[in-house]
Amino acid sequence: MIVFKATQDKVLSVLQSVAGIVERRHTLPILANVLIRKTGSSLQLTTSDLEIQIRTNAELDGDPGNFSTTVGARKLIDILKTMPSDQTVSLESSQNKLILKGGKSRFTLQSLPAEDFPLVQEAPSFGPSFSIPQKTLKELLNQVSFAMAVHDIRYYLNGILFVAEGQQLSLVATDGHRLAFASATLDVEVPRQEVILPRKTVLEMQRLLSDKEGAIEMQFASNQAKFSFEGMEFVTKLVEGKFPDYNRVIPKNHQNSIILGRTALLATLQRTAILTSEKFKGVRLNIDPGSLRVASSNAEQEEASDELEIDYSGDAIEIGFNVTYLIDVLTNMSQDMVQVDLADSNSSALITIPENTNFKYVVMPMRI
Repeated sequence: MIVFKATQDKVLSVLQSVAGIVERRHTLPILANVLIRKTGSSLQLTTSDLEIQIRTNAELDGDPGNFSTTVGARKLIDILKTMPSDQTVSLESSQNKLILKGGKSRFTLQSLPAEDFPLVQEAPSFGPSFSIPQKTLKELLNQVSFAMAVHDIRYYLNGILFVAEGQQLSLVATDGHRLAFASATLDVEVPRQEVILPRKTVLEMQRLLSDKEGAIEMQFASNQAKFSFEGMEFVTKLVEGKFPDYNRVIPKNHQNSIILGRTALLATLQRTAILTSEKFKGVRLNIDPGSLRVASSNAEQEEASDELEIDYSGDAIEIGFNVTYLIDVLTNMSQDMVQVDLADSNSSALITIPENTNFKYVVMPMRI
C-alpha cells in the first residue's frame, strides 16, 4: 500500500510541524516515532512525549484505505532533507517495514505497531473555548518568554502563566529577578481561567505559530490545555502550582519617569556590557536631569562608560542592574520609544511602552 505520495517539500513541512517535540533518545523507543494513521484518503500524523501531543491532518496522495503504523520521525526527516524539494517521494508499507522512495533512492525503514503508541489521555472536560489571531499570540509569547525561569527549583516559574478573564488574555513570565507581562483583547467574554504552560510547550508554540491573521482556538482544563490552528491540534500537560501574585510585583506610582529611544538605549547597554564581569553582568545607571550615564567595570579593572541625553527633570538616581535583563527586554520590543519608571536606587524599575498598558516589564535592581 502506498501510504503517501507527494513532493519532498510538502511531506517535509508536514513532518516538521509535528516532530519538534520528539526526543532522539527516549526511555520508550516508540516515542522517537511518528504515528501515521490513514483513514480512507485522509492522513493523520501524531507525535508525543507523554506530556505534549501534536496531531495534524495532511492531504498527501496515496492509496485509499485504512492503515496505521509508526516510524522514526527524525530519521524520516533526515532522509527527506537530502532530497531535492521538487522530487516526488512515496512511502509504501511492506511486511511490517516501510519503504521510502524518491528518484532512484530507496530506504527500507523499521516500523513499530501503531497500537503500542502511547497517546495522551485528553481531559474529560475543558473550559469554554476562545480564539485570537495566531500573530497576536506569537507576539505575546515573544514579549514574555525570555523572562521564564530555566530549571528553577520553583517549578511553577519554568513556564508562562496564561490568564483569561472577561475580554482579556494576559501572559506573565518571571524568574524571580524580573517579570514580563503582556496582554491582548479577546472577541468574547470568558470566565476567569488561569493555567501555567510548561517551558517546552511555550518554545514549541513559538516555533509553530505563524505571523498569519488566522485564528488559534484554545481551551483549558484543570491539568491540560488544547490549542487548535491550521489543521493542527496541540494538547499539553500544565504545570501544577501557584504562580506568584504578579499584580503585587508590578510597581505603581513611581514618580520618576524617562521616555527615550529604544535603539539608542539598547546600543549603549550593549557597548557597556562588553566590560562587565562574566559572573555579575552588572551596570550602573546614573540618572540626572538631562543625562543618563551607563558605566561598567570588571575584575581586570577595565571600565566602560557611555552617556545619553534625555528629557528628564526628576530626582538624581544611581541604580545597578544585571545588563542582560535590560538587553533582553529591549531586544524583544519593536517600538521606537520606551518608558522607564523609577522610585529610588533600591526599588525595582518598570519598563513600558509609552501610552500602552498592554506591556509591562519589571526588573529588580542589583548592588554593584
